[in-house]
Amino acid sequence: MKISALGDPGPERRTQLTRARVMEAAIELADRDGLESISMRKLAQELGVEAMSLYTHVRNKKDLLDGMTDAVLGQIPTGVDGAGWKASLRQLVLAARGVMLRHPWAPGAVQQQSAPGPAALTYVDTVLGILREGGFSVAQTHHALHLLGSRLLGFTQDVFDDSGDLAPEAVAGLVRQLGASHPYVVEMAVAVTHEGALGGCDDGAEFAFTLDFILDGLSRLQGGPAGS
Repeated sequence: MKISALGDPGPERRTQLTRARVMEAAIELADRDGLESISMRKLAQELGVEAMSLYTHVRNKKDLLDGMTDAVLGQIPTGVDGAGWKASLRQLVLAARGVMLRHPWAPGAVQQQSAPGPAALTYVDTVLGILREGGFSVAQTHHALHLLGSRLLGFTQDVFDDSGDLAPEAVAGLVRQLGASHPYVVEMAVAVTHEGALGGCDDGAEFAFTLDFILDGLSRLQGGPAGS
């Protein structure tokens, strides 16, 4: 082992490698370069260690990705101070969305998980507690989980990506090509352009609108039969 003049055995010792440090570096790498950039070799380079050193802390790449995902979910604050179940759940879900926006690769990683990790289970337990203590039956709470789906974790998969602003010439092309055969598609395309009635889509506003709509629906469910 090469010893420096100060007695430091080198960069690998200085790194003080732990599983938490491995996950932190992997998340930083994914935030910067995307999830596809993650490999044991590249991560080892980021940490300044030999790739084999990583296997002391992660079994394989799948274990690494699962650990990264759970570490991100662990960033969602589970303490809520809303007045009632609706305000508390809204606060929690919007906090989860903030975390997902900071780590844009995370929704895809969540969808690839075969089982939830410890942080995910803690988060889901918090959601279940809000609903159960808010007066929902077990059956109603189960319905609520299915209804909210991935929105519970702050993201959703829309049918189409309409977040971009269509150029006027593109809209004109749609009108020419589809105006007669698909009038409602053209109507919507025109409405969401910067010159149209709706304006470009605001993903955050649409997410909050849908969440509020679902929460209002759950209020009606809450007043129904316990097993409905």
